[in-house]
Amino acid sequence: MNVYTDVRKRLLVEPKRWSITGVAGFIGSNLLEHLLKLDQVVLGVDNFSTGKQKNLIEVRNLVSEEQWGRFTFVEGDIRQLPACQEVCKGADYVLHHAALGSVPRSIEDPITSNENNVTGTLNMLVAVRDQKVKRMVYAASSSTYGDHPRLPKIEEEIGRPLSPYAVTKYVNELYADVFARTYGVETIGLRYFNVFGPRQDPDGAYAAVIPKWIAAMIKGETVFINGTGETSRDFCYVENVVQMNLLAATTTAPEAVNQVYNTALNDRTALSELFVKLHRRLLSHYTHLQDFHPVYRDFRKGDVLHSQADIYKAKRLLGYAPTHTIDQGLDAAMEWYMRNVV
Repeated sequence: MNVYTDVRKRLLVEPKRWSITGVAGFIGSNLLEHLLKLDQVVLGVDNFSTGKQKNLIEVRNLVSEEQWGRFTFVEGDIRQLPACQEVCKGADYVLHHAALGSVPRSIEDPITSNENNVTGTLNMLVAVRDQKVKRMVYAASSSTYGDHPRLPKIEEEIGRPLSPYAVTKYVNELYADVFARTYGVETIGLRYFNVFGPRQDPDGAYAAVIPKWIAAMIKGETVFINGTGETSRDFCYVENVVQMNLLAATTTAPEAVNQVYNTALNDRTALSELFVKLHRRLLSHYTHLQDFHPVYRDFRKGDVLHSQADIYKAKRLLGYAPTHTIDQGLDAAMEWYMRNVV
């Protein structure tokens, strides 16, 4: 029996109280779905700046009426400390995923990114401290590695940030560390590497590459590749992220707490290769893709050329065992993308 299987069995026997910030978002709603299917009690908060009501509706349709009854939703903003205090009351664990993502968005509007990602996280840490929550797991980011050249990335070696977004996510880690040493707050940060899966928004200027390209292909619109196509990423299916959140929240190993962990596969897929993977899966459904090719353009400011995670630390200290490769994740998610991107 692996660690994750054991954790899920224990949670079914002894349900806990969880709070999720950003619960109507992509990752937040996937966490909600999995926790409710484990019969957990969940309180979620979202201000719908990027989260969507339809994500909550979809989760409701995927769980039983009894399980949905264990969920309480609060519309609120983590930039307001009282909202954070309310979310944390009575919680055993907090999964903090409310944030403004996207490197380009942070370059265009660094102030709003800072308000959400830095002030919001600081408010959550204060609330976790005040409400005596056992532990907060928070969404960190691979952008923290900045210009450090090493591949694969290891948690202890980072470079200089390349965008305001990267700065905000690094500050989150610094604040978490200070709150651990100053107030005894238990935290674990998860440095996500290009997460994808169901309920990931394909629309808008800041959409992630996988849903954005799938939507473009289905609609017969241009797929743009920034750079030569050699740029590579460690794409991580969302179920691996759910696993890491549950392992991080429930670990009883003292040496595993107050750490940051890479959350990915220790794999790299070039953007040109990603295009082929998506095109191959869509071609049999959409005949207009027969002679469809991407358009290459300039490399995007603030991006890194290559990204790949060393996941040894997460395996050793948390028992992390990814269940989905990129191909398995794309196979699992493609039906959802095809149903929802039109």
